[in-house]
Amino acid sequence: MPFTRIPVFPRKSAIVLVLALAGCAVGPNYKRPEAAIPAAYKEAPEGWKVAQPADRVDRGNWWTIYNDPQLNDLETRLNASNQTIAQFAAVYRQARALVAEARASYFPTLGVTATGTRAGSSSRTSGSSVSNNFDLGLNASWEPDLWGTVSRTVGAQKAGEQSAAADLANARLSAQGTLAQTYFQLRALDAQQRLLDNTVAAYQRTLQLTQNQYAQGTAARSDVIQAQTQLLSAQAAAIDNGVARAQFEHAIAALVGEPASTFSIASSPLDATPPEVPLEMPSAILERRPDVASAERKAAAANEQIGVTIAAFFPTLTFSASGGFQNSVLSQLLSAPSRFWTLGPSLAANIFDGGLRIAQTEAARAAYDSAVATYRQTILSAFQDVEDNLASQRILANEVVVQEQAVASAQQALAIVTNQYKSGTVGFISVLTAQATAFTAEQKLASIAGQRMVSSVGLIKSLGGGWDTAQIDQETGRAAAPVPASGVVLKGPSAALNPARGSSSTVAATNGGAAKE
Repeated sequence: MPFTRIPVFPRKSAIVLVLALAGCAVGPNYKRPEAAIPAAYKEAPEGWKVAQPADRVDRGNWWTIYNDPQLNDLETRLNASNQTIAQFAAVYRQARALVAEARASYFPTLGVTATGTRAGSSSRTSGSSVSNNFDLGLNASWEPDLWGTVSRTVGAQKAGEQSAAADLANARLSAQGTLAQTYFQLRALDAQQRLLDNTVAAYQRTLQLTQNQYAQGTAARSDVIQAQTQLLSAQAAAIDNGVARAQFEHAIAALVGEPASTFSIASSPLDATPPEVPLEMPSAILERRPDVASAERKAAAANEQIGVTIAAFFPTLTFSASGGFQNSVLSQLLSAPSRFWTLGPSLAANIFDGGLRIAQTEAARAAYDSAVATYRQTILSAFQDVEDNLASQRILANEVVVQEQAVASAQQALAIVTNQYKSGTVGFISVLTAQATAFTAEQKLASIAGQRMVSSVGLIKSLGGGWDTAQIDQETGRAAAPVPASGVVLKGPSAALNPARGSSSTVAATNGGAAKE
């Protein structure tokens, strides 16, 4: 097969030109989108201080701040067996494989072929003939990344991998937080059950009192019936409380990856109070919330796709080579006369595509704008989440003080009215009213206690739990950026839970964006 040699100097010039163009990537370089970051949390309580380096202790398993061995055990089981986490872990592995798939385009492709054919033909002049043909060949091709198509694609897949890692962390944090909140709701129901059981016992004593009073002729039959009705209503409420508790127990079973039929948690009334949760500066939300990090990485991936679509406007250069052996006799296939080879470049460009590339570029830009809007909305939602839980913690802390006073007053009033009824100075309706008031006050207090614990978990979740963006670097194999010791936290003995962290990217974001590495 004929082949024309390329002169040495022009070939060297072409190689130098290719290497020079290979580093030219078209399209916009990524900068983290700007977002409005408040200087402080509106609902934060008094007592902020500038963090010291000693405050920067890894949060790790954030739920251990509650000092509840049962909760610690459940969280450990959740991390090992939760199926939602397993699903996101598989998605992350898929994203990691896509990075390797994109990187493969940097390298040439090699292939080998081996064929053997036997053909026959016939004609009036020459008669029939049979011929054999055997081929053994090796071919290679390589397309240099002149306009950054491959590098942009790899960059997009890397950002996608990092986004998937953040999604996995967000799924894990969400499951951990949901488990802790469900657990404290279950414990609050245990406290409600204890209150209901105590109330039933108190109403039984009241019924016995009215029965004794009726037997002595100092109480009416209606008093006995009212006391009996009140007792039965309390017993029904105690039974009904078990339905809600069973449902929470079953929800916990699903979270830890176990069948509800074989899972149970022993009753233990809630007696915990929310620990003091330190706060970082609002800008740390960009680093501490995995959903924010995921949204930002998705914006980075969308930016890279713009470069990929722009690169389609430029011609592609492909170097190809092939060689091998070809002969009609199999035994002579590997002989020198049977050799053949070809080597040469090819340049291809689209001249007209009916506006396809323009439309693809506009679509990529629109997708990027959408990702940026999602990122900014995620930040807004993150601050709303933090402020909601801060307000809830502050308001519920005030409410529980008032409610404790209401319970004390109701119990005192009940004791007075009961003694008055025994002495015959008030009617039984006064006792019923006082008992209902005391029960309602105690029930409200138990409910507030559960709400405070649920809100406490919600606050830790909204602050990112025990996660930060450095974990993306660890999981994806990238070096973590240095983290300066700066931030603001709340004073308190539990300050080690939430280290004050910032980063170069956080500072850059508040100053108008961080350039792509």
